[in-house]
Amino acid sequence: MKRLYLDTHILVWLYQDGATRLTSQGVRAVETAEQLLISPMVELELTYLHEISRINCTALAILDSLRRDIGLETCNLPFATVIGATLTLAWTRDPFDRIIAAQAAHRDSPLLTADQNIRAHYPAAIW
Repeated sequence: MKRLYLDTHILVWLYQDGATRLTSQGVRAVETAEQLLISPMVELELTYLHEISRINCTALAILDSLRRDIGLETCNLPFATVIGATLTLAWTRDPFDRIIAAQAAHRDSPLLTADQNIRAHYPAAIW
């Protein structure tokens, strides 16, 4: 697998527990990906989760650690391009899910996620 996008909760799990909460398919996908990417929207969602005390660590701490440990990168597609890709994703009103899925879809890439709604609507979602 060349490129793999990671959903927000996947980053939290990798940071907290390593790959122990991932399925065997998810572990294999992470281990074989040449490039591990996130949408910039993931960083914002991590910040929100920290602000509402759903996670203990800041987005910066999580991302710095995973950049160092697994080579995580932030996708640099232009924001207008990503938003354009969201316009056809009418299956969710969650702006985080919509932008994260659109970012992966625009590059015809798989998205590792446990989110059932994303998996039901994004054919390249894996878990």
